[in-house]
Amino acid sequence: MIEAKKSRLFEKGFAIYLFPLLRRSFSHLLGRNVRKIPERPVIFIANHSSWWDGLLFFFLNHTVWKHDIHMMMHEKNLEKFKFFRYLGAFSIEKQNPKDIIRSLQYAETLLKEGKSVVLFPQGDEYHQEIRPLDFSNGIGYLVEKHPEVPVIPIAFYYSFRHEQKPEVWIDQGSCFSIEEIHGTSRKARTAFLQQAVTAQVDDLKKEAIAENTSAFEDLLKKG
Repeated sequence: MIEAKKSRLFEKGFAIYLFPLLRRSFSHLLGRNVRKIPERPVIFIANHSSWWDGLLFFFLNHTVWKHDIHMMMHEKNLEKFKFFRYLGAFSIEKQNPKDIIRSLQYAETLLKEGKSVVLFPQGDEYHQEIRPLDFSNGIGYLVEKHPEVPVIPIAFYYSFRHEQKPEVWIDQGSCFSIEEIHGTSRKARTAFLQQAVTAQVDDLKKEAIAENTSAFEDLLKKG
């Protein structure tokens, strides 16, 4: 696996590059319930349909959460976009069982060190309309090994409306404690979180189709 090489200096410089890029690329980043969270380790999980997802996590963390986040990323993509290592990305190779274990153990180490971890439990990018989201059991493993760490689900939905550029709808769900994640096995807990994020994304889609922006704020303007 490829470990992260996070650099605070690189993060600051990258933010200067990223924020204008987002403004050029999207008409709006519409966020609902995107808010600060306690300054302790959390596990973020999200659906994964676009290359932008990781960059949106960086934007949200830089502007709102301000955690020391590290992101699990497919090895082939991290090899292609090596700069993600300096933003805290580390790799996983799904075809190699030993590498999967090493990556999950590395994520455990990060949590023990007080860092937050971002997972895309689908493992790869899939079209945002594909169902089921089909989560791998890595999230169930981390919940089992670190029951004290809450899980925060994030949903992304990409859409076009009345402007030339697309927009992103973003929803931050409530924290799940171990007591709120149903099931006693890794598989059962993974299935519960898969169902929760699926419902979250489907609800976000309905809001986008209805153009119901009343509960959302434009994070591009706020940022």
